Amino acid sequence: MNLLKKPVKSGESFKNTSMAARGEPALWTMGGTLALGVLMIIAFLILVVWNGIITFYPGGIEQIILNDGSMIAGEIRRSESYRPSDDILKTVNTEWKEKIRRNKGVAERTLFKTGNYDLYNEDFKWVDEFNIRERTNPENIYYFERVEWGPFIGFIEKVELGGRTDIRPENLADRLESEHEKAVERRQKIGVIEKKKISDINHSLEEERLELKRVELAEGVDSDPYREAKQAYQEKTETLMAKYKKLQDEAENLKQENSQFKLTLKEIGGQKKTLLLSEIVRFYAANQLSLLDKLGVYFSRWLEFLTAEPREANTEGGVMPAIFGTLTMTLLLVMAVAPFGVVAALYLREYAKQGHLVSVVRISVNNLAGVPSIVYGVFGLGFFAYTIGGSIDTLFYPEKLPNPTFGTGGLLWASLTLALLTVPVVIVATEEALAAVPQSLREGSLACGASKWQTIKNIVIPKALPGILTGLILAMARGAGEVAPLMLVGVVKMAPELPFDGYFPFVHLERSFMHLGFHIFDVGFQSRNAEAGKPMVFVTTLLLITLVAVMNAVSIHIRNRLNRRFSAGHF
Repeated sequence: MNLLKKPVKSGESFKNTSMAARGEPALWTMGGTLALGVLMIIAFLILVVWNGIITFYPGGIEQIILNDGSMIAGEIRRSESYRPSDDILKTVNTEWKEKIRRNKGVAERTLFKTGNYDLYNEDFKWVDEFNIRERTNPENIYYFERVEWGPFIGFIEKVELGGRTDIRPENLADRLESEHEKAVERRQKIGVIEKKKISDINHSLEEERLELKRVELAEGVDSDPYREAKQAYQEKTETLMAKYKKLQDEAENLKQENSQFKLTLKEIGGQKKTLLLSEIVRFYAANQLSLLDKLGVYFSRWLEFLTAEPREANTEGGVMPAIFGTLTMTLLLVMAVAPFGVVAALYLREYAKQGHLVSVVRISVNNLAGVPSIVYGVFGLGFFAYTIGGSIDTLFYPEKLPNPTFGTGGLLWASLTLALLTVPVVIVATEEALAAVPQSLREGSLACGASKWQTIKNIVIPKALPGILTGLILAMARGAGEVAPLMLVGVVKMAPELPFDGYFPFVHLERSFMHLGFHIFDVGFQSRNAEAGKPMVFVTTLLLITLVAVMNAVSIHIRNRLNRRFSAGHF
């Protein structure tokens, strides 16, 4: 069927043909779809970047007096319009009823971050604009970030520094800052003692116990080697317990010293709370901050976020263990998927005889890319953790049983599971890159006397390397963002222990780990307060996107350099 309205003679212009014949509707449809997709991506990135950037910026604190005389104080988080119910409208005065009626039944309300969760079992509160009698910004109200129970918003009632009570306002801020720094140093020393030094002793005690268990399994409880080992175990245990007691006393002395430095605070409703200075992360008079002061608080929060451990059910503190876990898992994923994917693609493209069997294999590989990721998680748990890991425990760690070492989820099994998930991407990308290498290069190499493997190693692979790296980049990007399989094969809510330490064998890939993707899921959907977790969701999402973008940028830079090198013919 001729799509033209009339026959076109030789050399005649197509300007009089129909738009459909020229393909303009399809062109505009494809261009519009592309533009819509790009706009959606840009809008998403703007949403994440903006909310992530402003998360740590400190705001002022408003004191609100409601119509019933009660008071609240807090940071403004956001405002919105809504339609109040008839029951709520019955409590509204005539003036506000008229305003709401003129506004088509829509009222305004504001969400305040009030803190003080330990006093009221809530740290956010919605306040209707029609219920506000008076708004002020008291200068002497403070915002305290605590190690536990989230922020406290209120006034300083009494200060006790080293057993001496001082409530004089002059030089109070400077004195508190100085004493707070010392209290935090003592708290950190306690942390080193309890988490490092005492942990080292516990590790040594466990190693001694396991060594005794090994002798028991090998020689039996009635043998002379077991009796000697048990005697040595008891002597070493007594020595280690003496060190343990000494460290405990040192930590108790520091805690006792910290107990002499405390604040008595009063919140807006009159309730009082006593806090140790060591329990405070940072504090500031929110309505007295200059721009430089606000920037100081802002960047100190970012530094804490990037270098510290999480606290308050992951809704506050840092994500350093999650950053480390994400990076380590992604690197292990690439190390595992690269050889398997590339070798499989090389065999299918260069060595396998093309036929029905190879076609079935290619179809199967393509279908694997569409399998739900949670299925890979179930497979990884059953095959890697329970089967292979259980066998490793039986052969090499019998003294630790029934407690599993490799027979449960861990960093190694999570990386291998995601390698299986992404290997189809690498195979397909590598095959396409190999197919793009001109056949004449292969024939020229073979004509010069090179073997098939020499041709592949020295000619084909270097020429296809940029395309192979493209597949690895795609695999890395997908693996870094996957969450569902990790929930089954190793990721946990809290794992401050990194997989690298000073204990032999120094690298512990059997340990559970934290991941930024799971951290986002946990904070967004598993935290006690969705509003408290929402800022952390945005800022962690921003960090994950940035991390993946940086890893991809480095990989793309390497790929482009290889592309320029090999396209110029320098092998």
